Amino acid sequence: MIRVALADDHELVRMGLRALVEREPDMEVAGEASSGHEAMALLRRVQPDVLLLDIRMPGMDGLETLRQIYADPHIEKTRVIVVTTFEVDRYVFEALQAGANGFILKDTAPDELVRAVRVVAAGEALLSPSVTRRVVSFFAQQAPPNSMPERNLDELTEREREVVAWVATGCSNEEIARELFVSPATIRTHVSRAMVKLSARSRAQLVVMAVRSGLTVRR
Repeated sequence: MIRVALADDHELVRMGLRALVEREPDMEVAGEASSGHEAMALLRRVQPDVLLLDIRMPGMDGLETLRQIYADPHIEKTRVIVVTTFEVDRYVFEALQAGANGFILKDTAPDELVRAVRVVAAGEALLSPSVTRRVVSFFAQQAPPNSMPERNLDELTEREREVVAWVATGCSNEEIARELFVSPATIRTHVSRAMVKLSARSRAQLVVMAVRSGLTVRR
């Protein structure tokens, strides 16, 4: 059973999310919160598998909530999906940078939302190619490449650097595998090793690191 917590300051939004989660036989709502402070208390109390987190809440917003989650060893394993209206702005980008495992739109189709919960609960990242490209495009307008190189980048092998650069294009493991003429399992291995070396909590964060460091695909 996947235990899902909800954090949104709008009761109607929580009601909708709760209805979607509770109709699934393999999911249950572990609790609800209307603010970042309530969300932290809830996570410490029930330790859910997945948190659906609104990024803009009064008081302590979703960004600060994310930072506190990953600073607390008792709840840092909670998988977080940011739920947003999705204006590609610094809030969304900073959420990915802070370690969010993915994000979905508030007007996402019901089936896509429950799929997102299952994907993230299984340990995968939820970051579609189209979303990745929009985030990369946004960041490119804010800072020049290589402006914030990652300290551990030199620990990556050449192949790992190449794969990370491909990840930053928004391609899936299967698409990258076709480009590099290897198996998807090989790509998953390279991605996992790169995440460990760069201390990236999610694929989304790996994209952020690649863009910050100026890693680009050379065809």
